[in-house]
Amino acid sequence: MSLQSLPALLRDEPALASVLGRRSAVLAVPEAARPLALAGLARVSGRTPLLVAVPTGTAAQRLADDLQQLLPPEDVELFPAWETLPFERVSPSVEAMGRRLRVLWRLQDDTAARRPRIVVAGIRALLQRLGPDAARVAPAVVRPGQTLDAEVLLAQLVAAGYRREELVEHRGEVARRGSIIDVFPSTADGPVRIDLWGDEVDRLTEFSVHDQRSTDPVDEAVIMPARELRATAEVRARAERLVAAEPWGREQWERLAEGLTFDGMESWLPWLVDGEDLLTDRLPDTAQVVLVPDAVRRFDG
Repeated sequence: MSLQSLPALLRDEPALASVLGRRSAVLAVPEAARPLALAGLARVSGRTPLLVAVPTGTAAQRLADDLQQLLPPEDVELFPAWETLPFERVSPSVEAMGRRLRVLWRLQDDTAARRPRIVVAGIRALLQRLGPDAARVAPAVVRPGQTLDAEVLLAQLVAAGYRREELVEHRGEVARRGSIIDVFPSTADGPVRIDLWGDEVDRLTEFSVHDQRSTDPVDEAVIMPARELRATAEVRARAERLVAAEPWGREQWERLAEGLTFDGMESWLPWLVDGEDLLTDRLPDTAQVVLVPDAVRRFDG
């Protein structure tokens, strides 16, 4: 028996059955059993996704890791927070931004075929406002045998925040050498090499950043954007208006208005969007929210 067979055993558990179909409910579960209880709830509930809110990013990472042992890994997504402090003039990591965008992309699926079963997020991640085009995020998908315009793909990746380099060594980088395009997707564990024969993808492989040699073939490369704030026409127009309205930030507004990508550009997001667009605003009507406390405190007298 594998661990992934355990959640199905909770199908007839009275405690789980008692919370199904209710608008709100409280379920007392020991901390060690919470991943199993959540996996069981995700299995028996007809509502997807299950958004699990926990106090900290560390707790969210730990819970997501546990849930991936009890459910198929693709059914569980971690929605991380930026590692940066508010208004700190540095950008979050490419991986964190890519993983956040992947969650938003998967939630857009109206058919629920691509939606994750569970999304785990810390409170800070839930309160982090989204970029102005978060609802329109989409990856570049490359498969062997596909017809592909190399220049169009490169332009698409650069617009999505990828940096053009001579050699690809880190997430968020892309390089081209003749008919070969190397890219390190923001959410991938390793880089991908696209070998073109004319306009056709002849071969798609992973490769090593140490010796740049191709390794294992892959069936598909899903390349998520590398930045949450991108120089869309809307962002550029907003930044251009801020040059006169908020002259104290003229240097940054001008760079954004010109469509430039620079470190720390995400810290200017509050001036480039109206209102608070959060992850909870992007949940489908079928979603269910579960709040997990840090600890249950008992008071005597």
